[in-house]
Amino acid sequence: MRVDLHGAPETMLATLYARALDADAPHSALGDGYARDIVARIDYDWARTGIRPKNAVSVALRAKHFDTWARQFLTVHPEAVVVHLGCGLDSRYYRLEPGPGVEWFDIDYPDVAALRELFYPAREHCHVVAASVTDPAWVSAVPADRPTLVLAEGLTMYLSEADGYALLRRLVTRFPGGELQFDAFNRLGIALQWTNTPVRRSGATLHWGIGGPADILGGVPGTRLLAWVPVFESEVFSELAVGYRAMAAVLNRVPAVRAMAQFHRYAF
Repeated sequence: MRVDLHGAPETMLATLYARALDADAPHSALGDGYARDIVARIDYDWARTGIRPKNAVSVALRAKHFDTWARQFLTVHPEAVVVHLGCGLDSRYYRLEPGPGVEWFDIDYPDVAALRELFYPAREHCHVVAASVTDPAWVSAVPADRPTLVLAEGLTMYLSEADGYALLRRLVTRFPGGELQFDAFNRLGIALQWTNTPVRRSGATLHWGIGGPADILGGVPGTRLLAWVPVFESEVFSELAVGYRAMAAVLNRVPAVRAMAQFHRYAF
């Protein structure tokens, strides 16, 4: 089938393709068979993404990182709510297979939500919400009576700073407690967006640069830092080929570059 997306929604096809390429690798990092099957069903110029087998693994490892953090949360809170912001066509619910005590909400634009319902089988405890994550209205559809994991992979940089802070404050205020888990770019990462092929070719624009935990702790009252990991120091790079690890070692010597991409985890 033909998929016609533009701007930020189109960039999700690049991450989907990366996970599909990784699934076909001899030593797959993520093993996302759903991504491979969906890519086979979509009529799209995948070369447009700029994703190749060599760089696909880093996308798969980023997803694996957040899968690990999410599993840790759900192990402690087997009866939780998960709010998966900007979910795209990510198969995270199906990879994690949370127990029946978990109510899972995948939030994304209506055209993306329609694709999710087409490509993924319905599950009793997995709900697809068709809305922009910045629209305050959808939050009322999510139960607020149990620990809540708010997860956003590959989202924050597409939000404006005002919208990003407003969203996080709204969620922290709405739910009784839980965690925020997300990745971010700093201001240098935003400035260098022209080097990001999927962003450039889709016509999307990156906006919000987060300098580090102090930005979130100061901007979102009630949060407490659990982990902050510059991506170049994470297991994402430790599991890549020697050349990528050597590059990371060099980049880590420059503070602004070291924190160009980051993983964030907060309790609230």
